[in-house]
This record gives sequence, C-alpha cells and structure tokens, in this order.
Amino acid sequence: MPTRTFRDIVAWQRAMELARWACAYTVEPPEVEKFGLAMQIRQAPGSVPSNIAEGYERFSRRDFVRFPRVARGSLCELPTQVELAQGLFEHAPAAGFVGFIQRVDRVAHALIRSPNAQLEDDR
Repeated sequence: MPTRTFRDIVAWQRAMELARWACAYTVEPPEVEKFGLAMQIRQAPGSVPSNIAEGYERFSRRDFVRFPRVARGSLCELPTQVELAQGLFEHAPAAGFVGFIQRVDRVAHALIRSPNAQLEDDR
C-alpha cells in the first residue's frame, strides 16, 4: 500500500504508541514532579511522531530524512528521563517500556535509511 499521508508511515504509528505509553507512565507522578520530569517524559515522545509527520509534509527528501533524525534525538531523551525518574522516585516503567523505545528507534532509523523514502512531487 502506498504512503498517502504521514499516518501511513510505520515509524509514525509506533511513535504514537510510544507517546501514549509515556502519558500512561506519567499519569500519577510524585506531586513534586508533576510539572518537571513527568512533563519532559510526556513531551519527548510526543515530538517523535510530530517530527516524522512534519518531515513527510515538507515534500523534500532532505527534510524527510532530517526530521526523523530530529525525532530520534527526542526519542533518545526518553530513556534518560525514565532512568532518572526511577532513581529519584522509585517509579518503575511498565514492563517492556524501554524495549519499546528501542523498537521505535529501529523503525525511525530504518525510515531514514530506506531507499523507498524518495518522495513524489505529486502527492
């Protein structure tokens, strides 16, 4: 099936799942962190699908590769923030959370390197 919108991109779909997981992880953060680290844990994965979508909608190969790279940068913030939260608040993530982050990263990296990432001007 051809890619018609950014919603068809598997990396975007996985990143959206990750963003939902991050929101669930931070539903009940310690009171002292409600607007600090918990907010960062929510924002970083939300940037991932946003950057993939933005790169796709720019209609250029250069941006289509650049924005997923930015997305991977946001994705790399998340394990650090989760580890920090664990160390400070003994707030362990759901089982498989870190592994899911790694799977999303692999899909985003594959999107960047994909020879099929050439965009047509007539989308």
